[in-house]
Amino acid sequence: MSTEHDANEQREAISQIVGAMIERRHDLALSQRDLAKLCGLPHSSVARIESGRTTPNLSTLLRIFRELGLSLVAEPTK
Repeated sequence: MSTEHDANEQREAISQIVGAMIERRHDLALSQRDLAKLCGLPHSSVARIESGRTTPNLSTLLRIFRELGLSLVAEPTK
């Protein structure tokens, strides 16, 4: 598998994860500021993650998911 293909798959996976985060935040009627406060993060961190300007580390992602009532599940690839 090519490095470019791997990078594309990684970008797609991150996009799906962040998309789920944004959708759930909207479902809960939370602003980025509200979510940041719940997670103990700066508003700018949530904004950068949602805009794709930064990729969250795993501990940050899990903190955000916990506050949103989401879980991160690992599944075997097909």
